[in-house]
Amino acid sequence: MNQLLLPLLLIIVVAIPLVLGSRKQKRAAAEQQNLQSSLSEGDRVMTTSGLYGTVANTSDETTIDIEIAPGVVTTWLRQAVREKVAPPVDEVEEIDADDEETTTVTAVDETPVEEKSGAQIAPPLEHGKK
Repeated sequence: MNQLLLPLLLIIVVAIPLVLGSRKQKRAAAEQQNLQSSLSEGDRVMTTSGLYGTVANTSDETTIDIEIAPGVVTTWLRQAVREKVAPPVDEVEEIDADDEETTTVTAVDETPVEEKSGAQIAPPLEHGKK
């Protein structure tokens, strides 16, 4: 009996994570399949390569057209779509609790470009002087 206990415990320790891992992979694959089949025109998506765009055409079963810039439409495999993303938000609305007024605030970064990049701009070279 003791001789069978150790191999049985070893099999259980190895088998349980394998079963749980395969169930998790199947669930993730099913979610990805549902996402790819539910794409419609106008959806904002991100591809597996990190490219953001808007779905322009979904008429083909295997490919999808994504508009990456105004007037620039590219064709991708449906499997290349990683996720749907929310459209970018430019303005944030704040509600003042005192007078129930809605104020629109637009975030503006006033940091000079030189400070953002950390690069220093060299003074212009003077030509013709030695």
